[in-house]
Amino acid sequence: MQGKYSKLDSKKRYLQIALNSTLQEAQKIIFQLPLSDRILIEAGTPLIKRYGVKGIKRIKEWYQQHLVNQTLKSSIFSKKISKTFNLSLSSILEILKQSDFQIKTIEKSFLNLEIIPYVVADLKMMDRGETEVEIAAEAGADAVIALGCAPIESLNAFIQKCEDLGIDSMVDMMNVEFPLNVLRKLKKLPRVIILHRGVDEEKFNKEKQIPLYEIRRIKSNYDVLISIAGGDTLKEVQRAIFNDADIVIVWKYFYQSNNDIPKLAEEFLKEVT
Repeated sequence: MQGKYSKLDSKKRYLQIALNSTLQEAQKIIFQLPLSDRILIEAGTPLIKRYGVKGIKRIKEWYQQHLVNQTLKSSIFSKKISKTFNLSLSSILEILKQSDFQIKTIEKSFLNLEIIPYVVADLKMMDRGETEVEIAAEAGADAVIALGCAPIESLNAFIQKCEDLGIDSMVDMMNVEFPLNVLRKLKKLPRVIILHRGVDEEKFNKEKQIPLYEIRRIKSNYDVLISIAGGDTLKEVQRAIFNDADIVIVWKYFYQSNNDIPKLAEEFLKEVT
């Protein structure tokens, strides 16, 4: 059911990089990331609360720009573009620098891009499921996050609207003691279940563990993807993947841009591929 519209491949594992700082930092970080079909970019809750839908739109535009920019740097695509449009590579790259750049400027099919920019909007939806999905979709989001502690009616509306608009629904089970109880009440399953140890939980409750044990419990009952949030070290990412997680979310090392971003992203990617 979910596979008919999802852009996520259930046979792959993904690294989701959450951007929670400013748009200026987000732009710098995005342009430092390696080219990979395993990277998902998240417009984090703090960023969305600070900038609104503008934050989602900008992140989607910059990620599109970065992917095309990187693709054009390969000799094969560069020659094709230059010959077809009678433009030098430097001219093409200059076009990409424009703030209002859209992927449609150069036909996506012509570029034969295999990596589609995927952006998650972490709205932490609690009510007005349909409305919030519409807002995120209009801004270019490919997935939207709701809280598993939201009313079942809101979650049902949220999941259905995501399906109607062709984007992925993600339900965050932070502070939900029994995720299976929530899933059993839903009319339809979301595409992704997020098992999440919150930032404040980690900071003020050192005994709090990421509920990795829930991964196999959920997967033995339902055909959904599992995302793990709340562990930002390589060791924690390794543990999540070992326990059969499909997506691992990180943010701490990607809060501010620095020269280590490309290397860090590569190191995390190795753990999910």
